[in-house]
Order: sequence, then structure tokens, then C-alpha cells
Amino acid sequence: MAATSENGTSDISTDSIIVDDDVTFGFQRPEMYTENLSGSVNPYGRHVFLCYKSHNDWPARVESSDSDPLPRRLAGAIKDRKNDIAVKTLLTICESGDGTGLSDGDVLIFPDLIKYRGLEESNVDSFVEDVLVSGKPWSLGTEEAVTGSYVFVCAHNSRDKRCGVCGPVLIEKFSEEVGVRGLKDEVFVSACSHVGGHKYAGNLIIYSKVQDRKVSGHWYGYVTPNDVAELLDQHIKKGEVIERIWRGEMGVTPVEKADKAVEPTLVNGNDVKENTKVEKENTGGCCQGANGFSCCRDDNSGAKKSSFKFNFFTRKWEQHEVFTAAAVVGAVATVAVAYSLYKRSR
Repeated sequence: MAATSENGTSDISTDSIIVDDDVTFGFQRPEMYTENLSGSVNPYGRHVFLCYKSHNDWPARVESSDSDPLPRRLAGAIKDRKNDIAVKTLLTICESGDGTGLSDGDVLIFPDLIKYRGLEESNVDSFVEDVLVSGKPWSLGTEEAVTGSYVFVCAHNSRDKRCGVCGPVLIEKFSEEVGVRGLKDEVFVSACSHVGGHKYAGNLIIYSKVQDRKVSGHWYGYVTPNDVAELLDQHIKKGEVIERIWRGEMGVTPVEKADKAVEPTLVNGNDVKENTKVEKENTGGCCQGANGFSCCRDDNSGAKKSSFKFNFFTRKWEQHEVFTAAAVVGAVATVAVAYSLYKRSR
């Protein structure tokens, strides 16, 4: 019901505002499920998460904000050394504080599955030099192993309201389902900053470790609360990719997926269903680059077009070979007939 103000007029009810947000920015918005998600992740080989404040405190460009010196300093250092970093590295901010087990300055690194605590502005350069450039343990920190599965849900409201509406709802649902399944010590869920593709909200990335092997991150889009149980039971527990909301994974380029039938797997070896050929390479959606800034691009040249041109050329070449062979056979037959007539005339 609508609330009534002191002057007797009716205020807009909270329930109607929530419904309007869901229709405009949330899981009921018209753009849901309108695009093919496969291939919407730009290639990268390492993902660095800097734990910093609450998602409600992040400005739109937290990696370049004057009011947030630590993310800005780390993003700047990665940008300055990008030519020295052999592996394409993404930087994303994740939430710290109560309930996450993480503090400001903690750093998670995937697929290395390691954690460092206590990064500060004064030691950012040594961290980037030791860990990201040289690939060695950080001289000023203690390396800790990361265990379990990590789910990072984009809830960056100041960057895009779609993520701001969808993200917190998904985090709450994940927390509920994790509790029901008794997985609080195995599955960790955290809000994160912009990861690219606001239009695909809810967006999330799952990093897991199976036995002693490393695992690449799997990205999902158009995720709703109804998908959470399936992500826990199928992706995290069984190692099976959920194709209908799957965007891509770390370490595999969209072009590679466009050139062949793809059977996404996790490191436990469980295959997903067959016939999962990706039909386009890259949607051109935004991604968050190694320097913490958006790297939007619009590339409409797909594998389909190249494939069509190649097939057309092949068909033309095959036709040419047929015509050439027919001409040769005809010429030989003509010579044979002429020679036969010549012999008879003698």
C-alpha cells in the first residue's frame, strides 16, 4: 500500500519503486536474453582483485578516483608496467569488510589462487614488480593459498544501475543457498566493480580450485536469482558449464571459440552437452583492462563472414578444376577420333 504523508497526500509506495526498478534495470528489463552471450569476454590470462571498502562506497571510476588513492595507485602502476607484464592482467575491485573475511588492501590473484594481505600505496610498486612483472613471491608480503570457490558479482551501482539493482539481489540469494547447502567454508561470494558488459547484468565470475589444479575464471551474464542454485549445484559442484548464460572464460579467445565446436569444461574433466558451437566471436562489449579502465570496442567482423568467403572461394576453385578436367578429356577424345580417321584413310 502507498504511504500517506502528513498533509494527507499519498506517497509512492516502496513496493512500486522496487517493481519499477526491476522492470527498468533489473531482471524484468526488456533487453534480458536478447543477445548471444558466448564470446563476450575479451581474452586475458590473469585476474587481480583488490579488496577495498564496500560496493556502496565505490565511485563510478574507482580505479582512477582521487578520493580512492589505493585503487588508483595500483591501476596506475599496472598501466605503467603493462609492456613488462607478460600476461594480460585485469584489475577489479572487490568488497572488503564484515562477512567477506577480507580487509582493505588484501589482494587475490587468479588463476594462481594466491592471496596477499596489507597492500598499501607505499608498496604498490614492489608488489607489481615482484608478483606481476617478475612472477615471484612478493618480498614485502606473505603468500597465502586460496582455497574453495570464489563468486564475484558485479554490484557497481554508481557505474551502471543495472548492476546496482541485480548484483545485491544475487549476492543475497547466493548467501542464502550457500547456507542451505552448508558451504560457507567452501564458497565465498563478494561484490565486485565493473567487469564489462553492463547490458548483460546480472554479471558474475566464478573461480574455483579442483584438487591441486588451477582453474580459469568462467563468466556468466543475464543471471537471475533462479539460476543461483544451478550455478552452485552444476557449475561449482559438478564442474559443468551452464551454456545458456555462459559468456566465456579466462585464457580462451573468442576467435578460437568461433572457429570450432566448443565443449566447455572445468578442470575436473566433466564435459557439458555436445553441439555447443559458438556462433560469433566477440560482441564488442566493454571489458575492464589491465589498467583498470574501460576498453570498449565494436568489432562486427566475425568468423562467419570469413568462413563464408573461404567457402565461396573453395566452391569456385572446385568448379574451375571440374571445367579444366572436362576440357582436357574433350581434347584427348578429339585427338583420338582424328587419329582413328587418319588411320582408316590410309
